[in-house]
Amino acid sequence: MPLTVVRREHMHLYAREPRSRAAKNAVEALLRLQHAEEQQLEQARKESGLTKNEFHAVRYMLQAHRDGRIMGPKDLAVMLNVSNASVTKIVDGLVAKGDFVRAQHPTDRRAQVLEPTVQAAEKIDDAYARYHRVVVEVIDHLPKEDNDVLARALEQVTQALNAADQSPAFEDEYVVENEDTIEEAPELHILT
Repeated sequence: MPLTVVRREHMHLYAREPRSRAAKNAVEALLRLQHAEEQQLEQARKESGLTKNEFHAVRYMLQAHRDGRIMGPKDLAVMLNVSNASVTKIVDGLVAKGDFVRAQHPTDRRAQVLEPTVQAAEKIDDAYARYHRVVVEVIDHLPKEDNDVLARALEQVTQALNAADQSPAFEDEYVVENEDTIEEAPELHILT
């Protein structure tokens, strides 16, 4: 039973049910996509041989490198939200694996910078390549009109999430047809 709960937990929004069957289908599809992405990336992380913090550290350092920003261990500690001791352990591990190299800071002789290696870039690119390839392949075969609708809908969801507004997004814009209405789920009561 506990594994069944874990396997299906990602399918629940912890909010009111969508008002129509079509909206429910769309939400469920979005949740399945999110779960599939998480599963793909977790599998790729495992295949890379990196811990979660190492995986995130390599991603952050690659992005900084691609943006032309110089990053050191202290910057990485802030980005990972870990202590200096923890980031030292993470960096030492990544240097030992050949994913990072330490270099002298160009303007501060007392500081060092971290640079991701080609090997690190390949690990991260490989981790995301499979997911991105599948998504692009499917989207490329959709009609333009479907892609336009999909892009608008996902952008609206993204904007609403980024707005951090606690009220339901676009509540006044819902139009629900009677034959397609879903009854609201019963309220969940937690026993204490």
